[in-house]
Amino acid sequence: MHEVDMTRALIVTLSDWLTSQSETLQISKVHLVVGEFTCVEPVSLQFAFEVQTRGTFLEGATLEIQEIPLIAFCHRCQQEYRPEIGIQYACPDCRSPMEDIRSGRELKIDRVEYAGKVKEPGGGWD
Repeated sequence: MHEVDMTRALIVTLSDWLTSQSETLQISKVHLVVGEFTCVEPVSLQFAFEVQTRGTFLEGATLEIQEIPLIAFCHRCQQEYRPEIGIQYACPDCRSPMEDIRSGRELKIDRVEYAGKVKEPGGGWD
């Protein structure tokens, strides 16, 4: 289940970003863009995020996943088409192999929402 490793990488990336900020922020929501051809299961990624963020700076934050469909382009037919993952990757009209993927390989943090400043241990505000 590579979703567990992906979640670990996400946590490290967000931690690095958070430490680079001038204010101490509480992340409330993380928006990801996940392409259909990455073979990432959004439900598994969601579960891994919930489990791995317990007791961390991300506890209570939600993960919003926007799925991007796999779209390919057939140069022979000059048209875009949606291959069926795991079933048919060739052009549905001419059966040319899928060569030009237009979308579906995305895997990135789109944006991060945060609640504002966090009260620091000891009672002060950063």
